[in-house]
Amino acid sequence: MNNATPNPQPPIPSSQKLKLLIVDDDESIRSQMRWALIEEYEVLTAEDRPSALEVLRQEHPTVATLDLGLPPKPADTEEGFQTLAEMLETSPGIKVIVITGQDDKKNALRAIGMGAYDFFCKPIKIGELKIVLTRAFYLSQLEAENRLLQDRLQGDSFEEMMGTSKAIQEVFSSLRKLATTDVPVLVIGESGTGKELAARAIHRLSARKKGPFIPINCGAIPENLLESELFGHEKGAFTGAHIQRKGRVESAQGGTLFLDEIGELSPTLQVKLLRYLQEQKIERVGGREEISVDARVMAATNRNLQKAMKAGKFREDLYYRLGVVVVALPPLREREEDILLLATSFLHRFAEESKRKINGFSKTAVRSLESYPWPGNIREMENRIRRAVIMAEGVKITPRDLELETLPGRQEAKTLKDAREETEREIVQEALHRNNGNRSRAAEELGVSRPTLYELMDKLGISRGKEGGGE
Repeated sequence: MNNATPNPQPPIPSSQKLKLLIVDDDESIRSQMRWALIEEYEVLTAEDRPSALEVLRQEHPTVATLDLGLPPKPADTEEGFQTLAEMLETSPGIKVIVITGQDDKKNALRAIGMGAYDFFCKPIKIGELKIVLTRAFYLSQLEAENRLLQDRLQGDSFEEMMGTSKAIQEVFSSLRKLATTDVPVLVIGESGTGKELAARAIHRLSARKKGPFIPINCGAIPENLLESELFGHEKGAFTGAHIQRKGRVESAQGGTLFLDEIGELSPTLQVKLLRYLQEQKIERVGGREEISVDARVMAATNRNLQKAMKAGKFREDLYYRLGVVVVALPPLREREEDILLLATSFLHRFAEESKRKINGFSKTAVRSLESYPWPGNIREMENRIRRAVIMAEGVKITPRDLELETLPGRQEAKTLKDAREETEREIVQEALHRNNGNRSRAAEELGVSRPTLYELMDKLGISRGKEGGGE
């Protein structure tokens, strides 16, 4: 390369360039690196820990290179490690590339464990270093954009719902429109996609926001108790009914009643609910008085109600009463643009709650998050990251912390869709194997409902066969 050849493009003003800090006690190395990189970056330099920290506080560079051999003991690495620790504490988002000798693998791994972005071996080859720097700046910019998005979305009307993907933005648009009406709404989607959050968002934005939001999971309460839970009972209506008690429908007076897992409702209760939707009146169990209740009804399910209607398990008239408007929540695997945003949001929340100094995900963890199919959707992500924050040993979350280490066979898939299905198939099969074929326990472990597990098994070509291990 001829250094005397003039650059045909005018130099970029330093104020528009990304800031790079070079920390090295050797003036000649600092000078060489500065001249090699000054066209692309605004290059800042420091010769020791105090000067590096001062530049960091004054100039806020987003990427730095750090030689571990710093004064007062340049032959030792401890001053370099101390500098790394203080740099990361002063500027948690900075990407530090540690410069090491060829045989310093142990020190390199220690630096990565402390939170360094990457390491680079001497002798320095500028072409290779530029590639590493480009990646570091790119990731830094992505993280900055995600932080801005989080700040913008924290005040959003959708509580913990967030996302910038087209799929979820269309959902948000529908929720805003539905909040201005009082029609019944049916929210459909896989387990863990945030159906209750969607219903709460509609309620909070509606004219009923000052009234109660009363949720009930129709699949979590035994059938013989669910009628009383929904409609209440009179004193003496049955054994143990020592007092009169209002049900969930009556408690939602002036507000919103949210019926989760509506597909689990028995035929008898479907009839009673249909009557309420038609007449806005209920009777308590054991009572004869009709009680008028003004409550908006929203329902949710992860079951295919169209199939349930064809099988005679769900009333068609009830379906059309509940589903005046149907909102379909997309699974997380169809919201690829939102995965890192959601993961980072959970990470910050749980790190703050547990007072852990964890400042992000490793590069391999980011790849694992983006390639994993998320069968349990957002709920599974939330649980994995909560556990990872507790179990992490370093300052960055790794695939091991997330229990998302690469599974065999994924590289053999021909397309991204094939890779995800292969991974999903292996995860489901392993869960079934660990639980001796017990689907209820396997579904619980995977963070999905039993009906969703059946749908996954059918989609992935896993034979239902005979269930083992009891219910």
